[in-house]
Amino acid sequence: MDNSEEIFNHLKEILRAYSSDMVVVTDKPDNYYLNTHHVMKNKKPMYFGSVKINRHYVSFHLMPVYVFPELLESLSPELKKRMQGKSCFNFKATDAKLFQELNELTRAGYRKYKQAEYV
Repeated sequence: MDNSEEIFNHLKEILRAYSSDMVVVTDKPDNYYLNTHHVMKNKKPMYFGSVKINRHYVSFHLMPVYVFPELLESLSPELKKRMQGKSCFNFKATDAKLFQELNELTRAGYRKYKQAEYV
């Protein structure tokens, strides 16, 4: 297993914890994608998150931080450095501390979606 697969598997486990309440859109060795059951005004399901192996890094997308930007207020500078755009975090190496923080952020995002009745 190369480093990308190891990173992917760690990040996938963070999202997989919520799969029973979501729709698993994609579950491939390099791409895992979750939607909620909530249908938006545009008639499409609301996106929750995904993890994907790219050429030079593994990306973790978490839509709740886009919908509820206040979730990012307590983000560590180390995790903030991994951000690209408004809801994407990129990793080139396994980092248990950052993965734990991302796990907590995902949990907080899930709670926010639940409160808003998106889940």
